[in-house]
Amino acid sequence: MTGLVVDLFAGGGGASTGLEAALGRPVDIGINHDKVALAVHKANHPHTRHLEADIWEVKPLEATEGRPVAILWASPDCTHFSVAKGDVPKSKKIRSLAWAVVKWARAVSPTLIFVENVMEFRGWGPLGPDGKPNKSRIGETFRRWKGQLERLGYVVDHRVL
Repeated sequence: MTGLVVDLFAGGGGASTGLEAALGRPVDIGINHDKVALAVHKANHPHTRHLEADIWEVKPLEATEGRPVAILWASPDCTHFSVAKGDVPKSKKIRSLAWAVVKWARAVSPTLIFVENVMEFRGWGPLGPDGKPNKSRIGETFRRWKGQLERLGYVVDHRVL
């Protein structure tokens, strides 16, 4: 497979380890704003180019130096979707991280995109005035996000594994 392999939310490196095992080569670029998470990724994946930056500040074409992207892997924060979260305030900034996938898809047209999250991600919808998910609009944002990828020509297959 030719083209770059990019891990958008590079943390401890489990996803990158799986990609490397499957592809037989290192992940090319790992991105995370968290210094500690990126340090762990660097320790586990020394051949990867690491960018310590807010995902919204990274310009995909600059990060990839205009080279084609074969695989884009994204594991956006799932804490605000998971049933394990409890009843805590929701952060719109964290809940919006999956939109970075659409930004990258528009900018560099990866051949394959993988998004890993919890099953409740499919219920992603707007928050109500109380800061909690609006139950009457469950899944609305997810469907809009999925539709954006489909309009870019991607076949979106989502399932619980």
